[in-house]
Amino acid sequence: MATNFQLAIGRRKTSTARVYLIEGTGNITVNKVKADEYFKRESLVNQLHEPLKAVDLEGKFDININVDGGGISGQIGAIKLGIARAILKYDASLRPNLKKEGLLTRDSRMVERKKPGQPKARKRFQFSKR
Repeated sequence: MATNFQLAIGRRKTSTARVYLIEGTGNITVNKVKADEYFKRESLVNQLHEPLKAVDLEGKFDININVDGGGISGQIGAIKLGIARAILKYDASLRPNLKKEGLLTRDSRMVERKKPGQPKARKRFQFSKR
């Protein structure tokens, strides 16, 4: 790996993404697989490019991503936040553009834990007076 890179971490639900931003030609790899192959749907791949489109840096960086945990939706959210944070480390003057698009906000929503005496987090067992 090149010596000049930016590392940032993004999280969403139970997913964690480590994003390495390296100056290059625009290749994006997720867990050592091309992004198009890892995320089968085009709409998910387009979400990867949102932080780069917001600051007009598409095609100027190679991005290597290690993502772990959660499902596809959580992983995409973690990757977007990681890319936005890496861009911010690269050039802090791009912060207003990223902030305006809402790409620097950590989505703190997590799955609520199951409580004892209930079948799920909020669902209750059926009540009977007798």
